Amino acid sequence: MTSFFYASRYPHSSALVWLERLAAGEICLNGQQLRADGPLAAGDQLVWHRPPWQEPAVPVLPSPLFDDGDLLVFDKPSGLPVLPAGGFLEHTLLAQLQASWPPARPVHRLGRHTSGLLVCARQSSTRAWLSAQLRDSTAASPEASLAASPSSSPARCQKTYRALTAPLPPDWSVAESRPLTTPIGRRPHPLLGEIWCAVPPSNPSHSLDPTALPAHSQLTLLERRQGACLVEVAIASGRPHQIRIHAAAAGAPLWGDPLYLAGGLARPDALPGDGGYQLHAHRLQLARPDGALLKLEAPLPTFLITGPGHGPDQLVALEGDQP
Repeated sequence: MTSFFYASRYPHSSALVWLERLAAGEICLNGQQLRADGPLAAGDQLVWHRPPWQEPAVPVLPSPLFDDGDLLVFDKPSGLPVLPAGGFLEHTLLAQLQASWPPARPVHRLGRHTSGLLVCARQSSTRAWLSAQLRDSTAASPEASLAASPSSSPARCQKTYRALTAPLPPDWSVAESRPLTTPIGRRPHPLLGEIWCAVPPSNPSHSLDPTALPAHSQLTLLERRQGACLVEVAIASGRPHQIRIHAAAAGAPLWGDPLYLAGGLARPDALPGDGGYQLHAHRLQLARPDGALLKLEAPLPTFLITGPGHGPDQLVALEGDQP
């Protein structure tokens, strides 16, 4: 049957979905449009005429925080994917760059629902320089990178995030910092085949697992709130979903994260692109090609501001906004 033929080869869609496509006249058999399911014979030629791609609406990229004619830095809004992926082709930051700031291209990536500092450059040589610097910052000593102050020299590249997490264990005190070093590797996932997850250091097989990547973060508890914690996270490596996984591995997944469970494993019915968490790339320090040190800061979203007036009442409002 045509529907089962397609479903067996393209399991991203069920046989029921392929039946709907047949009924819509999207599939042709030997040049003739099909309207119902039916048997196939050896040598038959099938063509699926895919309908136009329908992409969800996304936020508009604001004016850059910094622009020297080559280097641009944006405060990326949550909900805007950087590159085409996961159902997005044209509704991306890259497409908006091409339309308004040619020939700028992103130097690195942020998750679709992560807001904050994103670095772009117009010249390919600048992008290569900055990309190498970002790579070098992850290859350098993690301890030196995380311990360096903004004015010290060991780490020319420093990346600091703010986030809301589920409550940290009670043995964490306010202003306390701890290193998070859980390796990150690929694990089976029923919807994607594989997905990035925590690999517990106590797992005897992780040293033999070729997907297990070392990862280094430093998490600081800034404030305890009703049902959540405000934290700052400095990262000395750039692994996929690193902050989301490390926070979960520490027992406090990002508040509202639909994917990662306490311990750092993934829910089987969720995807990396699902939103709901609050994560913001707040500060970034980079060395420019001319040797100057560029220090950047993106304003904090309302729910990530510490201090009076941004405590339990704000969190209750945020919880009410969740589906």
